[in-house]
Amino acid sequence: MNKLFPVAIMTLVGTFTLTSHAIPTQLEIQHLFTFIKSTQCQYERNGTFHNGTEALQHIQKKYEYYMDDIHSSEDFIKYSATKSQMSGNKYRVHCPGQAIQDSSVWLTDELKNYRAGKQKAVR
Repeated sequence: MNKLFPVAIMTLVGTFTLTSHAIPTQLEIQHLFTFIKSTQCQYERNGTFHNGTEALQHIQKKYEYYMDDIHSSEDFIKYSATKSQMSGNKYRVHCPGQAIQDSSVWLTDELKNYRAGKQKAVR
């Protein structure tokens, strides 16, 4: 029984390490979900425009499909919110008063803003 104790401890430590890395990523992805859903911008997929709620529904489906490949918020953007896997067309975002931009840039910029805000809160 004493020989199993170190194995049990290492398993718990490994689980904690995985969880501690996953929690910040999940918080960031949840923030991006909220950002997409609440946007006043139009999300363009294959020439069709969608509001934030509609865009989020599609992105969440892709997120669930690619979940095993997603290990970071950047992976989430890459796999779930960048382009159509069928057509290869990039998703584009049309915001009032702004130039049209690729969704990957739009979401990466928001992720940077979110992380910068978290850094300020820690200081």
